[in-house]
Amino acid sequence: MSEPRSPELSPFVEIQRQDWAELGKNTELPLTQPEIDNIRGLGDFLDLKEVEEVFLPLSRLLNIYVNQTQQLHSQEAEFLGERSKRVPYIIGVAGSVAVGKSTVSRLLKELLERWHGTPKVALVTTDGFLYPNEELEKRGIMTRKGFPESYDRMALINFVSDIKSGKKHIEAPVYSHLVYDIVPDQKITIDEPDVVIIEGLNVLQPPSLGQEVALSDFFDFKIYVDADTNDITEWFLNRFQKLRESAFQDPQSYFHRYASMPFEEALATAQRIWETINLPNLQANIEPTRSRATLVLRKGAAHAVESVLLRKS
Repeated sequence: MSEPRSPELSPFVEIQRQDWAELGKNTELPLTQPEIDNIRGLGDFLDLKEVEEVFLPLSRLLNIYVNQTQQLHSQEAEFLGERSKRVPYIIGVAGSVAVGKSTVSRLLKELLERWHGTPKVALVTTDGFLYPNEELEKRGIMTRKGFPESYDRMALINFVSDIKSGKKHIEAPVYSHLVYDIVPDQKITIDEPDVVIIEGLNVLQPPSLGQEVALSDFFDFKIYVDADTNDITEWFLNRFQKLRESAFQDPQSYFHRYASMPFEEALATAQRIWETINLPNLQANIEPTRSRATLVLRKGAAHAVESVLLRKS
């Protein structure tokens, strides 16, 4: 284990992949390759070795944290003379567009559900709390979709606060990547899970001006998926090309027009989207939250995790 190579003072200790992999050496991998293929997002890298060496130890660490937190909560309730109520453990997963945070979140959900003490894990993406396109157009921020101001932040905070309060049958809006908008009259229900994973671009942000609390204040563990900006740029463009050949072919897709667009023109459009929307959001709003994480997964150019940064205790 070594300190990060950055000359700046760091709250993290950096663990190289080969050392991190040793932590899960004697643990049996509960997933098969077909299951992993089903979890992996378009353009992401994920194989049995990556799961075994990186995510199996991480899921075990999280399971330890969950069990200890639940025990502490029970002891605290007993000390205060209160009736102990089971409160979900909340994990936040942040990172750039195209960095693979959705794959990380889905994989952790599958792994955590196989550990004793955390059989029920819910996964919620913050996309459902984006304002509908009609509202974004009305506010003149359609081109800033994904920026903090494009979310109904109070609704999101209230949602997570209800989870943390142990409430039952909590509903959240549904977002469709196909139509690129909130789906009217559709909800997902969160009902007394052991663990909730909240995944999104800006979930680790501090409180905005005028707010006393931030979404991340309700998180028990915070994960940031990190990579070099040049690598993320390449991944974004590669994913756009793959989507153009698959999901964009659907006539109902919001981006269907890119499927019939000449390749060079479509690629130039993707480059413009990255440079005017996703890159500025990454630099101004997402990347600065990395230091607020409990753990950072640092990826290399091949999209595989090369080291893990764990906050010093």
